Amino acid sequence: MPQNTVPPDPMRGPAGGPSGTNEAQGSWFGGHGHEDEALTVAADARHPAPPATPDTNRSDKGRRPPSFFRIYRAFLTARAALAILLIGITAGAWLLGNRPSTWVLGLTLTYSVLTLVVWWWPSRRAPRNPEQRSLKHRQALATIGIDLAAFAWLNFLTGSNLNSQALLALPVLMAAILMPRIMSLGVAAAATLNLLAAAWLQSAEGGNLSSLMTQAGLTGFGLFAVAVMGSELAGRLAREERTAKGSLELARQQAQLNRLVIEEMAEGVMVTDRQGRVRTANPAARRLLAVHGSTGAPPFQLRGVPAWRPLVQAVEQAFANPSHADVGHELNLRFDDQSSRALRLRVRFTKGREDQAIEDVCVMFIEDLRTVMARQRQDKLAAMGRMSAGIAHEIRNPLSAIAQANALMGEDATTPTQKRLTQMVADNVARLQHIVDDVLAVAPGLRPPAPAIDLLETVAAICNDWRQTEGLPMGPDSPFEIDLSACKPQAGRPAPRVRFEPDHLHRVLVNLLDNAVRYNSGQPGAILVSLRYQAGGNSPRAVVLSVRSDGEVINHDTEQSLFEPFFSTRSRGTGLGLYICRELCERHGASIDYRQHPGAVRHRNEFFVTMPQEPPLTA
Repeated sequence: MPQNTVPPDPMRGPAGGPSGTNEAQGSWFGGHGHEDEALTVAADARHPAPPATPDTNRSDKGRRPPSFFRIYRAFLTARAALAILLIGITAGAWLLGNRPSTWVLGLTLTYSVLTLVVWWWPSRRAPRNPEQRSLKHRQALATIGIDLAAFAWLNFLTGSNLNSQALLALPVLMAAILMPRIMSLGVAAAATLNLLAAAWLQSAEGGNLSSLMTQAGLTGFGLFAVAVMGSELAGRLAREERTAKGSLELARQQAQLNRLVIEEMAEGVMVTDRQGRVRTANPAARRLLAVHGSTGAPPFQLRGVPAWRPLVQAVEQAFANPSHADVGHELNLRFDDQSSRALRLRVRFTKGREDQAIEDVCVMFIEDLRTVMARQRQDKLAAMGRMSAGIAHEIRNPLSAIAQANALMGEDATTPTQKRLTQMVADNVARLQHIVDDVLAVAPGLRPPAPAIDLLETVAAICNDWRQTEGLPMGPDSPFEIDLSACKPQAGRPAPRVRFEPDHLHRVLVNLLDNAVRYNSGQPGAILVSLRYQAGGNSPRAVVLSVRSDGEVINHDTEQSLFEPFFSTRSRGTGLGLYICRELCERHGASIDYRQHPGAVRHRNEFFVTMPQEPPLTA
């Protein structure tokens, strides 16, 4: 483990590393839905490959040539070595007094020069066609053609003084490996004809024709056998190579798919070794480890950061007792700004425990406990919502009758007591009617698609209407402040448009503003409404609507139940406000959440709605 690794700051925001804004809806790992992909990535993390270098930064000499050119280069090297060997034999014979003829000397020198030139020339240039699988005509003539001609003349000129027939196996084998089978058989036939012709010429000079022809025929048969066997082996090797390349490509695509799945998962996945060093972590895990934004990109060290001490202890316990490592347990991270985050953690190893060997790395599956609890409640709320919608419909008709009867009784009320009682009935009927409307607003059912609205204009209109309704003044002394400058139209970037029902957006924003006006200091700028683009490159895909206040921060227990139905901190509250806000946001593909800011920030309470942005209108 490198000793110079600096632990990242868990308080650091997006500047500390990738923001990891890509989120995907997922489920808790109790069903082991994505653990195979995570374990595959963990296995890759144990033996990380060197970073890929772009082709533009790499010279042709640094690239490994295809197998065809490597084999072609090997034959050229063998021919060059043979040429040097022939020069050595000729020079040795000259020194020993057995001077070769001028024709043999000239043939040897000419063949050696041509062979060395052909061997040297391909090393000075890169292959033009990396997909080449057979010799071109010029390459075949410059190698196989020269070999056939040179060895045939050498066999004729030397006769029985030098048995050069075995040299013809080189061009035949080269043709069998680097050319189609029919061509290799043609080269073997040409070599056999050369042998037979040389045998006939030698017999004319007094040799035994029968013996010479038999020797040439047997050698030719051997050359045909070399051609057939070499071609068959070359074809088999080519098929094996194609199969291996296909398998390698499938493995590469599978690895990319696994990494994409891990990167897009909403659950955090980390690969950690025994020393607490994080080798791989997806964006969700990096966000869960930081109070704001995300931590830096791995590798980084868990040890040395007080907020991450529970994770270090969990890693140590997992390696000490691997049989219980995959049992999910809860832990709490406490950051420097006194905020905390409850997590659910489960650890798995990359090797089966039946091997009785513990790996040096483990895979940690992390999820925000609030998300886990919210999903557990969601199943209950789905059935509860259907039942509540039916009850609300049944309540509405009797409630209307009670309201009408109470209005008639109010007309006949004469005493103060009667008027007070009828007003009490009217107030409670109105409250029940409001609850019924809230329940029906989030009841499941098919609805037409929402229109695309100008978010900047809509938010400004809702805020101005709400400010006038609340009677709040304008100007620097007003407790209400609006900042929409981050999303104002600019050159090349129009105002953001989102798909949201205007009445529903009005209801969500007004509910957040009503909560903010109840819990703030009343000082100028105590409530701040802002719009900003979510970090995500030059073309952000989401817009964030934020409502912040400087009131007392929400405690941990209350924060966990903020979006639950019928939960309220006010005695007269219905407890459906934030729950309806969340349901309306999810109906339009948006999300709503709450977070606390550090003590140094004035507006510590922030509710924010993240809405996917519609593509701009084209002219």
